[in-house]
Amino acid sequence: MANQSSGPVILLLEDEPMILMELSFAVEDLGATPVTATSAEKALEAIEVAIPDAAVLDFNLGRGKTCQAVSARLETLGVPFVLHSGDLMRQGEVISKMQAEVIPKPSDSRYVAQRALALVRQDAAE
Repeated sequence: MANQSSGPVILLLEDEPMILMELSFAVEDLGATPVTATSAEKALEAIEVAIPDAAVLDFNLGRGKTCQAVSARLETLGVPFVLHSGDLMRQGEVISKMQAEVIPKPSDSRYVAQRALALVRQDAAE
C-alpha cells in the first residue's frame, strides 16, 4: 500500500521506546511514513487498518512474546520485512526459519531504515 503523498509506509515493531523513536525518525528522514507498534497485537491491528509496504520487526518483544504472529501475517500478505534483534543467540533457530534479513542490535537506525526501504524498491522491481 504505497501512500503516494508520503512515500512508502514502513511498519516498525519494537518494544523499546528509544529504539522505536530512532527508527521512526530515520524512516521519516528517508521520505517514508512510519507506522509504529510496541506489541505484536498493536502491529496486527495496524496491518488490518492499512497494509504496509515493508516492515522492521524486533523479534523479542519482552515477557516471552515474539514477532512471529506478525511475520506470519506479513508473509501471507506478501509484505517484505527485516528482523532487527539483539536476541540472536537464544532465538537463532527460530529466526533462521523466518527467511528474512537479520540486522543485529545495536545497529544504526538509518541503516535499518535503508534496508526496509530497499525491500520496497526490490518488491516494486519484481
